[in-house]
Amino acid sequence: MANTGGDSPHFSSSGDVACMAICSHRCPAAMAFCFLETLWWEFTASYDTTCVGLASRPYAFLEFDSIIQKLKWHFNYVSPTQIGSSLEKIQEELDVQPPAVLTLEDTDVANGVMNGHMRMHLEPGHLLWCDSLCCPEARIFTAPSFRMEPVTALGVLSLVLNIMCAALNLIRGIHLAEHSVQVAHEEIGNILAFLIPFIACIFQCYLYLFYSPARTAKVVLMLLSICLGNVYLHGLRNLWQILFHIGVAFLSSHQILTRQLQEKQSDCGV
Repeated sequence: MANTGGDSPHFSSSGDVACMAICSHRCPAAMAFCFLETLWWEFTASYDTTCVGLASRPYAFLEFDSIIQKLKWHFNYVSPTQIGSSLEKIQEELDVQPPAVLTLEDTDVANGVMNGHMRMHLEPGHLLWCDSLCCPEARIFTAPSFRMEPVTALGVLSLVLNIMCAALNLIRGIHLAEHSVQVAHEEIGNILAFLIPFIACIFQCYLYLFYSPARTAKVVLMLLSICLGNVYLHGLRNLWQILFHIGVAFLSSHQILTRQLQEKQSDCGV
């Protein structure tokens, strides 16, 4: 919830849906959060996660306005005794875990972040629907979604080579494990030196295809794993094989770091 000195915005989130209601200062916090919980249940019962994930504009949820208006009327005119059990449950939860309170100073800081005055990682999301509700406004947001830049021909090549290196590492590692009657300490090290780069190659493919936070750190970790694993295997692999695996790892790392999030197209859509 936020403390603005007048109307009180309240926020609540669960799963992929977050709700906001701007209520009169006379509205009890328990009533506001009871409304938000009811709104969340109604929305998740009306739309599944696939429908929410595919929506890019709020127009897909226009029919939800009828439910919003019913809930708005119900909570504006219902007496606390009529929803006593739900209200008591919410009040108990608020007593155990009080909601975080934001002040106007906090919103000023957030506004500075949004305008580029502070460095902060903000992830894009979709505003699915908003309308005036329960004294008098509520909004529903979905979880962040990301769209990467199109895959390039060089990126496809790096994926193919990475999958080939992963397959070679897996086959050699399993073959070495199966033919080791008594697995010595050195053999365990060699097996791990094959299997760890195998996992790293697969994860490199994932990092290229899908967005992941802290990509740079993960890319560096995967690259080090592949390089150290192949250096450790000197003797089981010749120099050209080691250079090939390391070269593919560097190529994949470069492709991952150069493939960025797709910029939002400038339009006049709401």
